[in-house]
Amino acid sequence: MKAKDFDAIFDASETDVTDLLDLSQARRPNLESKRINIDCPTWMVDALDQVAAKVGVTRQSVIKLWLVERLKQEREN
Repeated sequence: MKAKDFDAIFDASETDVTDLLDLSQARRPNLESKRINIDCPTWMVDALDQVAAKVGVTRQSVIKLWLVERLKQEREN
């Protein structure tokens, strides 16, 4: 299906058009995950766990949020 045909169906329809898409090979550029390992002292892991419990998220979420904030800060400088 050509893009203009898909656009016409999308514009004319009030239903979900995702059935018309092949999402099996969809990619999210620059958002693919890559596993890393870091070694941290026990006190740091404990502190991360306390913050995570307080906020109600996982330790990994806290780390990723803080990394994003710092990377944005570094980019601005």
